[in-house]
Amino acid sequence: MTDSPRFETAAIHAGQDPDPATGAAVGPIYQTSTYVQEGVGRHRGYEYSRSDNPTRRALEACLAALEEARHCVAFGSGMAAIATLAMTVRFGDRVVIPDDVYGGTYRLFDQVMGSLGLRYDTVDMTDLAAVKQTLGDETALVLVESPTNPRLRILDLRALAELAHAAGARFVVDNTFATPYLQRPLRLGADAVVYSATKYLGGHSDLVMGAVTLDDDELAERLRLLQNSAGAVPGPFDSWLVLRGLKTLAVRMRQHCANAERIAAFLREQPAVGRVHYPGLEDFPGHPLARGQMDAAGAPLYGGMVSFETESEERALRVCESTRVFLLGESLGGVESLIEHPARMTHASLEGSGIEVPATLVRLSVGIEHPDDLIADLGQALG
Repeated sequence: MTDSPRFETAAIHAGQDPDPATGAAVGPIYQTSTYVQEGVGRHRGYEYSRSDNPTRRALEACLAALEEARHCVAFGSGMAAIATLAMTVRFGDRVVIPDDVYGGTYRLFDQVMGSLGLRYDTVDMTDLAAVKQTLGDETALVLVESPTNPRLRILDLRALAELAHAAGARFVVDNTFATPYLQRPLRLGADAVVYSATKYLGGHSDLVMGAVTLDDDELAERLRLLQNSAGAVPGPFDSWLVLRGLKTLAVRMRQHCANAERIAAFLREQPAVGRVHYPGLEDFPGHPLARGQMDAAGAPLYGGMVSFETESEERALRVCESTRVFLLGESLGGVESLIEHPARMTHASLEGSGIEVPATLVRLSVGIEHPDDLIADLGQALG
């Protein structure tokens, strides 16, 4: 290996040297809760698996390498990662989030953190003037997604980072939809990057995990303290599964993106479909920005998520319940294609918030099946 291996090479080798005890090419799963100490207070770097675990540490080293970050802290879920980041600010301070945000993130700040004294605001993050007006001296954290969930809006991460920093706030990007293969927010000014590793990083819909990558030594130390204190840790088997998923992330993302482009183009031609949301479409409002930001693979790639609008909620529900290859379910980023109705499923917590998702919207997580089969399935569901 070279000193700076490329993404695909780092995904297979970073943090994953052959096992020194046996020579096993695949690292072991350290399925243990405790570690025998050589003497009181004398151990080999591990005391208790809530505090640290060799399999988790291998995953963190690999994901940090893929992000080109100094640190990675793995969590029991993506929401655990976001909640722990929220605990790094003082209660009474404000958090600013997009008005097009994952329902679970909104629920965390509205129903949990809000009751504990942490204030929040939502704003259209594509409107930089509105963002600047919303930020104030009391803003401690700006948390964004790009592409957003579920409308796939593209946010100007570099400009938002500058606005957040000018207001004295920390800028965090949820990069779950893009993954580090397509987009590296730390290069664009982010202070930290958060992932639901449940999605594309794991890639096989068989685990729940989260992660934060960052360069800030002090913040990383604080996150580890909070993680250990609150117990928001992943298990070793899930850590091992994400490590396995990362090995094929680049290959899978290329196919996800290729399939999504085909499907977005198909949907645009269907009379039953209104607006199609996909950053790879040249007339999509965020396309020029996405072309410049989502280029970590060496050329722009626009992700595997597509959403589209129908003429009525009834039609949207009927499409969701009529597919055969696309499975009706929440989550995303697995090898299998999923379809869902955000207003009633992943974003139901937004009801009554003023930033509800349109009931006519359908969200697709495009898998890596043959695109002709996916297109045929959507065609019969729309028909």
